[in-house]
Amino acid sequence: MGVGPTIHKLIGDYKGKIKLVVKMFPYQYRDYSRMAAEALFAANEQGKFWEMHSALLKNSPLLDRTNLIKYAGDIGLDVKRFTESIDRKKYDGQIEEDIRLARQMGLYSTPVFFINGRKVVGDRPYQFFKKIVDEELQNARKK
Repeated sequence: MGVGPTIHKLIGDYKGKIKLVVKMFPYQYRDYSRMAAEALFAANEQGKFWEMHSALLKNSPLLDRTNLIKYAGDIGLDVKRFTESIDRKKYDGQIEEDIRLARQMGLYSTPVFFINGRKVVGDRPYQFFKKIVDEELQNARKK
C-alpha cells in the first residue's frame, strides 16, 4: 500500500482517536531532498500534503525545482503560491528544527514512526500499524 496511503487510512479509520505529527528529515547526501521537504510544507499550506507526498514518491529521484513545480500543477495547487514558498525557503527554519530533533533522537533513516513512544522503523503494512494503535488505545483505556 505504501507509507502515505497506509498512514492516511489509519487516520481515517481512527478519526478523533489518534493524532499524526509529521517531521521532515531530508537526506543529507541526496540531491533535492531539502527542496522536496519544502515542497511538502508548501503543498500542506494548500491542503495537499498527501497528494504531494505521493507525487514525490512516485517520481523520485526527479525532485528538482522544475519537476516540483510540475507536480504542484498536476495535483491542483496554486502554482504561483507554491513556487514563491519553495523559492523563499519559507519553511527552512522548521526543516532545520526537525533535523535537530531527529539527530537528538539518534535517527538516521526514514521513515520512522513513534506510536506512544513505540519506535517503528521503515514502511510497514497497515495491519502492523493497526495492531500497535489498537494496543495503545487499549492501554490508554486502562489508565
